[in-house]
Amino acid sequence: MTQIRVRDAAAYLGVSDDTLRRWIDNGVLTSAQDESGRTVVDGLELARLARSNSVLPVDPSRIGRSARNRFVGLVTEVISDTVMSQVELQCGPHRVVSLMSTEAVRELGLEPGSVATAVVKATTVLVETPASRSST
Repeated sequence: MTQIRVRDAAAYLGVSDDTLRRWIDNGVLTSAQDESGRTVVDGLELARLARSNSVLPVDPSRIGRSARNRFVGLVTEVISDTVMSQVELQCGPHRVVSLMSTEAVRELGLEPGSVATAVVKATTVLVETPASRSST
């Protein structure tokens, strides 16, 4: 069982340590003590809670597509030259950067403050873990 310290678990869920401790007190999560006496939660239980509490914004395009990785957010920056542009979106806590033609930026009307959806369709997704396999 992967054990995750309360402060790390709170950070993964985007809540405060106090909120996570209240969830433990209210039975939303169960906790245990690690060998050092620190409060920890089960990683699988935390993952299930993260999934059940996730709220995905509605994709404003309402277009059906095969890509499952969609990030709805706000355009925060557009840097353009005559041919290419860099478009940055803030999608919840995630920053997504796309390189595209300046012509596409104009056609899509992308500018800071506009709503856009980043769609990621990739056959390769790299997954990394911390050097130590345990978060305890």
